[in-house]
Amino acid sequence: MFKKDKNLNYTKVNDLVSLSLTVLKIFLILLVIVGTYLLIVLIKEVHILPFILTILSLLSPLFIGVVIAWLFDPFVTYLHKKGIKRVFGAAISYALFLGIITLVLTALVPLLSEQVNDFVTTTLPNLFISIRNFFDNFFDNLNNIENFDALALKNEIFIKLEEITTNLTSSLPELLVNFITTLFSGIGVFGIGLIIGFYLLLDFDKNTDTLFSLVPKRYREETKRCLNAVNRPLKRFVNGALIDCSVIFVVTTIGFSIIGLKAPLLFAIFCAITNVIPYAGPYIGGAPAVLVGLTQSPAIGIAVLIFIVVVQAIEGNLLQPFIMSKTTKLNPVTIILGLLIFGYFFGILGMILSTPIIGAIKELVNFFDEKYGFLNFEKKD
Repeated sequence: MFKKDKNLNYTKVNDLVSLSLTVLKIFLILLVIVGTYLLIVLIKEVHILPFILTILSLLSPLFIGVVIAWLFDPFVTYLHKKGIKRVFGAAISYALFLGIITLVLTALVPLLSEQVNDFVTTTLPNLFISIRNFFDNFFDNLNNIENFDALALKNEIFIKLEEITTNLTSSLPELLVNFITTLFSGIGVFGIGLIIGFYLLLDFDKNTDTLFSLVPKRYREETKRCLNAVNRPLKRFVNGALIDCSVIFVVTTIGFSIIGLKAPLLFAIFCAITNVIPYAGPYIGGAPAVLVGLTQSPAIGIAVLIFIVVVQAIEGNLLQPFIMSKTTKLNPVTIILGLLIFGYFFGILGMILSTPIIGAIKELVNFFDEKYGFLNFEKKD
């Protein structure tokens, strides 16, 4: 038998164990990241992704209905507790939702259509003229350089610009037809999703109980707890993102209009949509507005740039952190890595969905860690 070593430094042993656990956590996190990356690559290489996307496209009305029922259920449940039947609560929810959409479309579509037409017929050609004049002046200043044929390079660039303008003009009708076709197709899918969502909303609790009945009884309660753990932050994230985008839309519309930017409503909508993308989104949305502002005049371009920087500084340091702190509680580095990975494989849509998906994965990991204690993330010193 071994005798107890009285000289053993228990503090160092505890520090060593703590360090080992930290290294293990980092290793497991890296393993999850690498495993996710390899899974995505595998799906892409064996061409499973197109098949999955096709299935998801066919089932998109069902997903839309589930999301609508998921979002409206708290309000319908609240009305039901006040004595209003769920069918009437669902009808009230839909009436309010469709009424708001109708009011917004009635107010914005004519104005937006006018601004888009002005942008395509006036602003866009002026933009190409401004770019051409910039290159013209730039290469005129290079004519004095010896052994450098500035004229040939300028002519080559101008030929490319003319090709871009010609291609854009010739393809514009086709793009317009495709956009209208896609728009009406999307409206049809959304309409079917609304119908499905209404029927799901009538018996939302029963439908969820039916799904849970497919889970073995011994795991049913744990499954409910797990899904509830994911459900709460996701719902808060969606609600917060909608509020955030609405604030950005209103503020940028007012600001762009006061500055005198052409098609302020169009650029405000673009800024609001891209604002869903953390960190990179505001700059993606603001760049076209600044570019068009510079074609109008340097003063307008600089004013738009300053305005966007100020708005995003306030939104990024006050509104968005508040929303994130109440929802995903993700480290900024994790969010940026998620944006890079999801953006690489799935484009803009992947960047938009990366944060809520990673947040849901984090909640799942925390749930199982709390249950089994294999990582001790929640353990306090």
